[in-house]
Amino acid sequence: MQQDKDPIETAEWIEALDDVIKHGGHERTSFLMKVLAEHAAQAGAPLPAATTTPFSNTIMPHEERRMPGDLFMERRIRSLIRWNALAMVMRANDNDDGLGGHISSFSSAATLYDIGFNYFFKGNDNGPGDLIFYQGHSAPGMYARSYLEGRITEDQLDGFRREVDGNGLSSYPHPWLMPDYWQFPTVSMGLGPIQAIYQAHVMKYQQSRELLDHSDRKVWAFLGDGECDEPESLGAISLAGRERLDNLIFVVNCNLQRLDGPVRGNGKIIQELEGVFRGAGWDVIKIVWGRHWDALLKKDKTGLLQKRMDEVCDGELQNYKANGGAYTREHFFGKYPELLELVKDLSDDDIMKLNRGGHDPYKVYAGYAQAVKSTGKPTVVLAMTVKGYGMGSSGEAQNETHSLKKLDVENLKKFRDRFAIPVTDSELENVPYYRPAPDSPEMLYMKKRRESLGGYIPSRKADFEALEAPSLETLGGQLKSSGKREISTTMSFVRTLSTLTKDKKIGERIVPIVPDEARTFGMEGMFRQLGIYSSQGQRYTPHDADQIMFYKEDKKGQILEEGINEAGAFSAWLACATSYSNHQYPMVPFYIYYSMFGFQRIMDLAWAAGDSQARGFLLGATAGRTTLNGEGLQHQDGHSQLMANMIPNCRSYDPAYAYELTVIIQDGLRRMYQEKENCYYYITLMNENYVQPEMPAGVEEGIIKGMYLLKEAKGKAKHRVQLMGGGTILREVEAAAEILANDFAVEADIWSLTSVNELRREGLAVDRWNLLHPDQKPKVSYVAEQLAGRPGPVICSTDYMKSYGEQIASYVESRFVVLGTDGYGRSDTRAQLRRHFEVDRNFVVVAALKALADDGAIKHSVVAKAIKQLGINADKPDPMHS
Repeated sequence: MQQDKDPIETAEWIEALDDVIKHGGHERTSFLMKVLAEHAAQAGAPLPAATTTPFSNTIMPHEERRMPGDLFMERRIRSLIRWNALAMVMRANDNDDGLGGHISSFSSAATLYDIGFNYFFKGNDNGPGDLIFYQGHSAPGMYARSYLEGRITEDQLDGFRREVDGNGLSSYPHPWLMPDYWQFPTVSMGLGPIQAIYQAHVMKYQQSRELLDHSDRKVWAFLGDGECDEPESLGAISLAGRERLDNLIFVVNCNLQRLDGPVRGNGKIIQELEGVFRGAGWDVIKIVWGRHWDALLKKDKTGLLQKRMDEVCDGELQNYKANGGAYTREHFFGKYPELLELVKDLSDDDIMKLNRGGHDPYKVYAGYAQAVKSTGKPTVVLAMTVKGYGMGSSGEAQNETHSLKKLDVENLKKFRDRFAIPVTDSELENVPYYRPAPDSPEMLYMKKRRESLGGYIPSRKADFEALEAPSLETLGGQLKSSGKREISTTMSFVRTLSTLTKDKKIGERIVPIVPDEARTFGMEGMFRQLGIYSSQGQRYTPHDADQIMFYKEDKKGQILEEGINEAGAFSAWLACATSYSNHQYPMVPFYIYYSMFGFQRIMDLAWAAGDSQARGFLLGATAGRTTLNGEGLQHQDGHSQLMANMIPNCRSYDPAYAYELTVIIQDGLRRMYQEKENCYYYITLMNENYVQPEMPAGVEEGIIKGMYLLKEAKGKAKHRVQLMGGGTILREVEAAAEILANDFAVEADIWSLTSVNELRREGLAVDRWNLLHPDQKPKVSYVAEQLAGRPGPVICSTDYMKSYGEQIASYVESRFVVLGTDGYGRSDTRAQLRRHFEVDRNFVVVAALKALADDGAIKHSVVAKAIKQLGINADKPDPMHS
């Protein structure tokens, strides 16, 4: 610390500042400090960084808004919730199954939730209410509250983590498993915060476009201090600050512990987070110390108590709660004699009862009351708590408390006594639930509080008013031939998207979303037509303003361009894709991106989308290992279709032609928004230009199911094969068929594989039915049905790994050979890449001839001759390893 060269002058400045505080108030004081800082900066004086404040409460005691409810009644209810949450987890573990469950996170956050439930969280009985992202490990506390409210039965509590037979409770928030209860999946660390930010962002977008009125709604996100280590937790907070999302409130439960130990044992996580959030443009409200500290702080005239609070590290703060009052007296207050004098009249028990802010309902209420009034900024509430609060020596502030599933009898008795639970010693062995009578004061109080706030929560609206999907004829322009003009499926998609935005019934609900590559995908024509959403509009004149397709930002813009931020763009898509449930207003988001930067980069969010029952379209552009020539290993995707298949309710397609793409999009609109089918779509697009043919008659069903006969051999050649191709490689397959016919007298039926994944799923459903109905006539898979009676081996070539095509092997009765792009990508021309990965027309020809030879139809010498004739180097390295 810098030496004070003139203490007298310093004292005079402090005296003057105290006078301003006394007579002018805090607002005037802040204004003067700001003016002085700016003046000093202009004069060139270096200023200290000021992103953090002392380790104390943001709101002074005399500025706190008073909590209007019945403190003792609420403490009684909170105690019952704590008990039932503990009982549920202990009973779930009171067997040999070891189902698990977590109680320490909720025990630390109970007051943080309780104040919200009693005074702030709006329900959705009378229309959409607040959106609340509950911390995943706190789920038992939400179930325990719902049990008291009569929404969940005792049998359901006993079904915690026992869901297979029905009526159980999911381990964490999972809308897929509890579609009328949980709104958001949050237990994968970091996903709740980023989803919450983009939910708030999309709500502002909807409000700006005058689609919905969200003026009285908030997005609340509860997270842990350890969770803030996840990049997704803090990675998008600057967006919230920049967009001034004053509808967003983060509540960080700072119990100072991760799963195995302190978060910042050698530092101070609250101070660190304050600096991070304040620097990102957030209001920061710290709730560090409970009201029992207020008297000591007021009594201390030396400033040493605040100094001690500032200098102590989190590891020691954990020790104080773990080791008791005597330890705290010696190691916290004992550093300075003046502090020992300050607490000389306090017993060790009194010192132990000096509470932390997150456990003080008055402090929490004051913090929330200020947070909901914030304008122009998002708010973060940093509340210090104790992990395992109330669990005694076996759990409170212990490193292993996160994994605690049970309390021993002595600590269970202490827990019961501390929270005044009417359970006798003889009953403790079974850890019974406790719920007062429906007409008891506690139950009536809970009911009244929630009625005043719009109903019980958590609650999710699963149904919505169906939309009328445009007919296929409406999109007929993309079903016709492109004539001599060569276009990509990406360009065809953009044309379809443009048509949809003009549709009178659903046009305003279409949401085009891009990370930062609209021009790459040929979407710049939409800039002027639709505008790019900006919360501030456009405060500058773009340099290309004189051009037709200038960069137009607009407060009512329809396009969401989210920057170079795939996780953020996907989260925006997810917010739009769940609008039907969260806002009772279905939206139709189309998120287009480089396919390699989709599932591979944000798979956890894509999985959360499935859990959330999202509806919308993901467009993986420049898809396939060989379509994006020149970009190389990091950009070339040969596996996104396989990753898409991992998500049970994601329907995925790899269309080769514009008409296929159009049929898929129209069918997706019908299924998701008109028929309300619970799924979302992943469709791969290519940037390769070629002539788009007219749609053959009667192929719509096959396109949707995953395969159809594109071209049937008409000749009378002795040998015949079945050639399958997907996406951009379909055209190589078509070329291979010509080579086989012209050079080797082999005819080929050509099949377009629009979705191996859909074929696989249908085949698995058939397999299961046959397994469980052995006494009935077996069903036949769609693949087998289509290939029935078709002679010759089957050759499949796609721009994806071989395991993609191999998924349907069990449904192909003939010899089945799969070509694919296993291995790392690399830069070169498309022709060279397809040759390298051995999926081009020449390798399709060789694979067909080799299969015929293996079937005994031709001699193997014919295959060897063909390899030489086609210029294939049989000794080149395997692309999977090269």
